[in-house]
Amino acid sequence: MLFSRKLLPWPCPRQSQAQALLCRPFSAFYPTNPDDDDPPFTRIPKTPPRASAPAPPPPKPKDQPAKISPDEPAHSDLPFDFRYSYSETDPTWRPIGFREPTRFSPFGPGRLDRPWDGVVAAAVRAEGNREDVCGGPSRRDEVLGEALSEAEVAELVERYRHSDCSRQINLGKDGVTHNMLDDIHNHWRRAEAVRIKCLGVATLDMDNICFHLEDKTGGRIIYRSINILILYRGRNYDPKQRPVIPLMLWKPLAPIYPKVVQNVAEGLTFEETKEMRNKGLHSPPLMKLTRNGVYVNVVDKVREAFKTLEVVRLDCSHCGTSDCKKIGVKLRDLVPCIPILFKDEQIILWRGKRDQEDSVSAHCASWPQ
Repeated sequence: MLFSRKLLPWPCPRQSQAQALLCRPFSAFYPTNPDDDDPPFTRIPKTPPRASAPAPPPPKPKDQPAKISPDEPAHSDLPFDFRYSYSETDPTWRPIGFREPTRFSPFGPGRLDRPWDGVVAAAVRAEGNREDVCGGPSRRDEVLGEALSEAEVAELVERYRHSDCSRQINLGKDGVTHNMLDDIHNHWRRAEAVRIKCLGVATLDMDNICFHLEDKTGGRIIYRSINILILYRGRNYDPKQRPVIPLMLWKPLAPIYPKVVQNVAEGLTFEETKEMRNKGLHSPPLMKLTRNGVYVNVVDKVREAFKTLEVVRLDCSHCGTSDCKKIGVKLRDLVPCIPILFKDEQIILWRGKRDQEDSVSAHCASWPQ
């Protein structure tokens, strides 16, 4: 008879010393005494508190941008009134309105000690005339010094008259502007003379340009060829004693002046004025003017044409309406004549009646709109 094998319980052996060590908690391996040194389980010593680091140096102050309104307004000893253009405006012209408030000075708020009235920044008038206040011609003659000899003039002209001259200023339809005076003195710091190239409406009257350049800068024109000028600074010119010229920050809007062309020309009826306009529009143009061209011979040609013609037409295609009106105003005063029509960039000029030629230059002294 087979008996099933009886499974006896496996006797649990006594735990060995190694097994007993493994059963101990992990914290038991760390020495309780901090002085005990057990290399595999050495505690990381606590780092002592670091000494406070020195305070970083204060940052350097950054360059502050220029203030729009300086602490004190600029002062200039120049005796003339500041205006945007000196050669293209007449102090006798009075505007009938303004396109911007007159309180907005183009020199910036609080940057100039002269009040702005919409057209000029008037100089402070002291007692006495202008020559007594600013030294007059004696001061200018002192800066110019002894007159240049022919050899010295020829040397300066040969140095500055060429088109590749680096000391050049371009003069456009606005003529002699206020900021141009500062540009001229900047060139005079490193050069004895400056080359000025004139273009546009201002070239109709080159004598006027030369006068204002010499009067406002104190220099002298030593060379003039068609539209090229060379302005000499003077023998005794000192850049460190140059006059203070506050700059205009923007171009002011032109004021509103009376109309140049009247509905009925003086001395004519409405029908006669209309007939003169139609006659001028259908006549061949005397000249064709280009934009920013050289107009030094226009006045002489118009005067010569009026000896045989009663009405003259000038073709100003691509010149712009504004330039056309400026040309008409200048011709009215220089020829003299009467503009009777501005249409499609065409200028119609009437010579006026023979008995009115002496008084026609004083007719409608105004600036174009």
